Amino acid sequence: MSRHYFIVLLFLAFAFTLNAQNLVDATFLESHTREELAAEYGFFIQYGIDVYKVRYTTLDVHGQPDTASGALVVPQARDFALPIFIYQHGTSGAKDDTPSNLNIVDYEVPLAFGGVGFVSIAPDYLGLGESRGFHPYLHAATEASAAIDMLKAIGPYVEGQGQALNGQLFLAGYSQGGHASMALHRALQQDYSAEYPVTAAAHMSGPYSLANVMREYILSEEEYLFPGYIVRIIMGLNEYYQIYDDFSKVFREPYLGPAEAYYNNELTMGQLHDTLAQLLSQEVGLVQPKYIIQDSVRQNILDYPNHPVNLALAENDVYDWAPESPTRLYYCIMDEQVLYTNSLLADSVMNANGAPDVQSVNIDPNLGHFECGEPSLTAALLFFSQYLNIVMDAAELAMQEPIRVYPNPTSGPFTVEGLSAGARLELYTPDGQRLQIANADGETVQFRGAGLSSGLYYLRISSAEGTSVQGLVVK
Repeated sequence: MSRHYFIVLLFLAFAFTLNAQNLVDATFLESHTREELAAEYGFFIQYGIDVYKVRYTTLDVHGQPDTASGALVVPQARDFALPIFIYQHGTSGAKDDTPSNLNIVDYEVPLAFGGVGFVSIAPDYLGLGESRGFHPYLHAATEASAAIDMLKAIGPYVEGQGQALNGQLFLAGYSQGGHASMALHRALQQDYSAEYPVTAAAHMSGPYSLANVMREYILSEEEYLFPGYIVRIIMGLNEYYQIYDDFSKVFREPYLGPAEAYYNNELTMGQLHDTLAQLLSQEVGLVQPKYIIQDSVRQNILDYPNHPVNLALAENDVYDWAPESPTRLYYCIMDEQVLYTNSLLADSVMNANGAPDVQSVNIDPNLGHFECGEPSLTAALLFFSQYLNIVMDAAELAMQEPIRVYPNPTSGPFTVEGLSAGARLELYTPDGQRLQIANADGETVQFRGAGLSSGLYYLRISSAEGTSVQGLVVK
């Protein structure tokens, strides 16, 4: 056998192994007690957590086998069958600035949701963490595929560790993650609706409209203090579309040097913003990112709808579809990085397309991009709590009929609707202390809710049809 032929066989065997074996490894990183998490994140926390770095197989932006990475958070709650929560993170500053390295700004989100009771996963995205190449920034298809392949990889692993899953799936993402979670939501609904039905989703402050809202804003005369994004978007999409073989054909001097330094991992995203902003201020007096682009290229992008850059942007818009599961679009009007009109446009188009339950929600009219994150995530958690169905014993039959608990969150009385006569209702604290019992004479039972302190509770409903456990948030 020739050496060349042996190498070809070895490569084919390796490629087959990557495609056939989804999980490469899971490395334990750290644990946190319930008390530690509650001191940091508040009364929603119910469990301690174990955190892992997961490596799994996927395809890179060119369709070649690659190994990607992400963070996995497993609650210390083996007596419960738990939902899965996928969190798509915001823009990273550098290749190693990722959830699996526990160092990106919002890496704590899956930790907090894990403490609430979600098996949480946070993919690093292609080109970040362990995977090869430059990150294809805002490329919707690979934002989705990286998350879907991680979801496929961790399911068997988590259940193999003794943690049952209840079949519910919740999605959220902020900033770039809002775009990524929207892309993931669409891909799951279109291609995996039977295998991975989405229970509810919260997309937050995302650039859903690249070809219209974001393009017009960044290429306008308006000052935009984050000029590195225009470089990152073009370079990121270029990884897939191969529009330019030389960045000197698209970026002007003196901006080309910093752009190439960023591409070569010699500058962070923050350093790129600062460098370009200083150069733009010196040259044109304002931070107007459009002047980073060669004059002829910029004019062609503005004048020709079918310019390759415009087509790439349009292909990665993620708002023109109709989510079938309950969906919220959280935003803040004073967001200086991602225009809030992205959310309003998505709301309008999705409802026009026939979405049954999509609403855009202004979290606070006075908050900027970074400040909007925490209250948006709190709103997402409260929204998700309406749909939580945690089966306390994995061997029990899950109730198929929909049960509604409202208002949820509540600050007092609440109603349980959709019951069968004879159903038994038990209200528990997360540590298993039973607080109240009621029996249903009809389809509805009302609880006074008196004396309940703020926190998350579980309502266990048993009948001849099966068992359901609903989450209840008391404010």
